[in-house]
Amino acid sequence: MILKKPLHEDWIAVILAFASVVLICLGLRPAMPKFDWNDGTSLVEKLSSVSNLARIGGLFLWILGGLLVAGLLSGKKITLQLVYGLIAVMLISMFAQVITGNVRIKEFGIEIVLFSLLLGLFISNVLGLPEWMKPILQTELFIKTGLVLLGSGIIFQELVKGGGLGVMQSVVVVFTVWYFSFWICKKFGLDDEFRMMISSAVSICGVSAAIATSGAIEGDNRKLSHVISLVLIVAIPMMIFMPYIARWMDMPPEVAGAWLGGTIDTSGAVVAAGTMLGEQALKYATLVKFSQNVLLGIAAFLISVWWTYSKKETNQPKPGLRTIWDRFPKFVLGFIFISLLFSFVLPSALVKETKGNVKDLQTCFFALAFACIGLETKFTDIFKMENGRPAIAFIIAQLFNILLTLGIAYLVFGGVLFSK
Repeated sequence: MILKKPLHEDWIAVILAFASVVLICLGLRPAMPKFDWNDGTSLVEKLSSVSNLARIGGLFLWILGGLLVAGLLSGKKITLQLVYGLIAVMLISMFAQVITGNVRIKEFGIEIVLFSLLLGLFISNVLGLPEWMKPILQTELFIKTGLVLLGSGIIFQELVKGGGLGVMQSVVVVFTVWYFSFWICKKFGLDDEFRMMISSAVSICGVSAAIATSGAIEGDNRKLSHVISLVLIVAIPMMIFMPYIARWMDMPPEVAGAWLGGTIDTSGAVVAAGTMLGEQALKYATLVKFSQNVLLGIAAFLISVWWTYSKKETNQPKPGLRTIWDRFPKFVLGFIFISLLFSFVLPSALVKETKGNVKDLQTCFFALAFACIGLETKFTDIFKMENGRPAIAFIIAQLFNILLTLGIAYLVFGGVLFSK
């Protein structure tokens, strides 16, 4: 059965995410396998664990079912190559999970998505991408579904309870850094698509913001993959060195946490860096990061409106609400609705019971997405695309973000503007 009028991929991502939440609330509990190991012996035990094998099998069937539904809703032909490809990409992502389970790797807090990306890049650039794997490279579907599920982690009561200072810092930093990034990208001669994606990635919340912006402007997937790679690669040295800089400067934990949460572009890296500085710093790092994530929906709406009106063809009628609606990334609506559902509708006991499973499923979708990004990206393109100008502009914008956010963190959380 194939629909006569295929649904847009954004709506399919929303449907898959909502269906997943419903199934989880009804009692199904998908979970990522746990590979906590230190030597070869303990790793063998973890790999052969019945519990881990069952979790991997459950996730495979869950994703396969989602792909089958997506195929029916999109009108795409479903082939056995899709199944073979999913097996291969699942193996890549699970191998990445094994790597992140190592005790030493865990100390650095590096996420599964980074290793999924690197493994995909290795296969694509060294071994070569087999033809039969190409049907599974549905990067946007995976990452959009994961982003909708990400809304379950944005609990508005927690933000309110934590106070408005984190939101205040986020608003000031996001708008200032966005405009600076947009300006510096223009100075490097980048086109408007690159400028929008880089500015959003640096200023708001990294990968999630880049994806939402690309959806709002109907951006080039190659440029999006390039920006995502830059976000993940640059986040590693930031995550490692910024906590040591905070200690060297003897920052108060509130300031250090706000600084980390406002600059590091991936949530996992924020948590890892915050943990290195203690519970208080971690609390403020998470608060500021969540505040930035909340701004994602607002930013996507404003970007879609601006892009629609600024890119209208000469002598054409002024774009109306319909045009704005068509360009607006619908998965952002799913992100907001899921957040509202977990914040105000579902019983707190059910939220507590299911939140971990939703998070695990979200992690699985992201891992698959970044493995696909690696598989369809040439590693040399990261540094050679447009003579490296996007990479240089990104790094300069990120340095500005680091310095500005540090100053704002001291003003807001350091007792300069508000008493502690």
